[in-house]
Amino acid sequence: MDSGKIVSFKDKTGISHSLIQRLLKKAKDYGLEAIFPFSVDKIIIAEWVNLKCCYGCNRYNTNWCCPPATPDIERVRTVLGEYSTALLLVGTQTCPDFYRNNARKRANQVRYWKGTLSLERMLFLQGYYKAFSLVGETCALCKECAYPEACLFPQEKRPCVESFYIDVIGTLKNLGTTSKVAKHRNESFSYYGIILVE
Repeated sequence: MDSGKIVSFKDKTGISHSLIQRLLKKAKDYGLEAIFPFSVDKIIIAEWVNLKCCYGCNRYNTNWCCPPATPDIERVRTVLGEYSTALLLVGTQTCPDFYRNNARKRANQVRYWKGTLSLERMLFLQGYYKAFSLVGETCALCKECAYPEACLFPQEKRPCVESFYIDVIGTLKNLGTTSKVAKHRNESFSYYGIILVE
């Protein structure tokens, strides 16, 4: 993917190149490096993604932004059917603490979370009133989620991408690109968020 695709897709999405550039400028303040508009029909959703949440993540059933607190696959299909365009947000990080639950990792998660929501708000203010974020990584706004008690930040509560059954790697392939998987703790890796727009 390169910035040339942003320009060529402009007529189909209705999102101007200048707006993408303004979003990208703000995104960089939060560690995000690229924004690519694409058609929602390129998103691949699959049941197996939820299995990875259920059987591979310690956030399952402990967080308002993760399953089972998030929509089921049929509702996800319905929601995606109400949108034609999405923005893929891309960042890169090195995180030797990926499997640890410490302050440095949490600070990065909160930064990306707030960045994604600030872009959603910016889109809303530009007239894209249906803009809705699916955030990369899980919510870390609280050191420990209040789930199942009421969320302490309901206005900032958003599902993470995978909790929407989105096969991120398959979707990237559908978009003509791939993602490098970090095989060692000190390798950099990409993370992805999505903002649905109409």
